[in-house]
Amino acid sequence: MFTRMLPLLAGAMLVATPLAAQETEINFALDWRFEGPSAPYFLAIDNGYFADAGLAVEVTAGQGSLDALPKVASGAFPIGFADINSLIRFLDANPGAPVTAVMMVYDVPPFSIVGRVSQGISGIDDLEGSILGAPPPDGAWAQFPILAEINDIDVSTITVEPVGFPTREPMLAEGAVDSVTGFNFSSYLSLARLGIPEDDITTILFADHGVELYGNAIIVNTDFAAENPEVVTAFLTAVAQGTAAAIADPAAGAAAVIERNPAGDAELEQRRLELAIEANILTPYVMENGMGGIDPDRFANAIEQLRLTYEFAAEPDASLYFTDAYLPEGDVLMIAPQ
Repeated sequence: MFTRMLPLLAGAMLVATPLAAQETEINFALDWRFEGPSAPYFLAIDNGYFADAGLAVEVTAGQGSLDALPKVASGAFPIGFADINSLIRFLDANPGAPVTAVMMVYDVPPFSIVGRVSQGISGIDDLEGSILGAPPPDGAWAQFPILAEINDIDVSTITVEPVGFPTREPMLAEGAVDSVTGFNFSSYLSLARLGIPEDDITTILFADHGVELYGNAIIVNTDFAAENPEVVTAFLTAVAQGTAAAIADPAAGAAAVIERNPAGDAELEQRRLELAIEANILTPYVMENGMGGIDPDRFANAIEQLRLTYEFAAEPDASLYFTDAYLPEGDVLMIAPQ
């Protein structure tokens, strides 16, 4: 079953039972650098949720949505955070690799194209004939062909400019490209921070244009999980607590991020966190059903959409890509919109 859900607590927090007097050390591989959306993990550290669960967690920054997959599959990191669509392709290319998703975090994927109105990008219909900057490891770029296929975009008319993550928004700000692939809560605000007026920024969210894919999830090395199921469940419990704390107090979440990234801007990271909560984490589905699980019918549709632009070497098997076996037990909490 994919539908056993994890309660999302806005006020009272889940109470984790310590696993043992000796804390279990966990290296956790993020997908990206320390920004607002990573606040739940740092709040789980700062508020003692990991410690209460008997865990000593070290969070390592990543270099893109694909970055954590080989780290976790190799066993270098037992737990990570990665795009589930990239996980599906990774497992198809590497059958039997010991990695799977165990907790959905971005119920709506943040895959987006961020463009500038002054560069001629006001909506999806303006992409043809434009210059699109795309970092090769970017999760949004990996799924762009699906957006193009569903919306009949003639990609042959688009000039794709490979860019690095550090140069992506600066190139857009300089007008070297008309738009870039990225995450809705990252590229938009990074561009605004560079001085581009927000009324000159367009965000084309894939999910608003027929893409039914899920986004990033907590992934585990399956060998580690099989040997340490209680550790994985404890980790997910603390993540839920940290997510609840971030939702209840985004300013505290941003402060926890800035403590690890002093060069960042607290106001900017708070806003980035709030955008992620509103658009990607606390969706209507999650408010109705709870955090952590997936809808099997939607997941089946997502796999079919992946077929539009990806030829599977083997017949896809949804059970290989996600399991709810490690989600903590508990009743679903109904969340009312703020």
